[in-house]
Amino acid sequence: MKTDGLLAYAENALDYGVMGTLILMSIVTLWLFIERMMFYKSVRIEDYDHRDNLELDLTDNINIISAIGTNAPYIGLLGTVVGIMITFYTLGDIGAVDTKKIMIGLALALKATAMGLIVAMPAIVAYTIALRKVERILTKFDVTQDQKSS
Repeated sequence: MKTDGLLAYAENALDYGVMGTLILMSIVTLWLFIERMMFYKSVRIEDYDHRDNLELDLTDNINIISAIGTNAPYIGLLGTVVGIMITFYTLGDIGAVDTKKIMIGLALALKATAMGLIVAMPAIVAYTIALRKVERILTKFDVTQDQKSS
């Protein structure tokens, strides 16, 4: 009986912990992407004297988007591994092989990997879009500087 309560707690911790972390990562990615796009629309390259200062302002926080896109699948995979461990422990504790319970447990465990991928793919796309915007603005800055020096 004590083991059942512990397993139920582990399953809840897995669901809420991993899924909650992935949802939080998704929200942070969306928020940072929107913030960056708003900044890129409002940036005035004529306010900058040096390219490095402009680049620092343009790339602020996009590394976080990249880190989320890179690490979300690993968090999902961790959730899957823990879910599979819980499934096998539960089956071992019962002492009987029930195919239905194995399949249900594995399917539920794999949802963490799927969620990790669902978070990672848009984050990588957002990072790529932001990086391209940075490149375009820096190129415009370089062109403007070249025109001033001519």
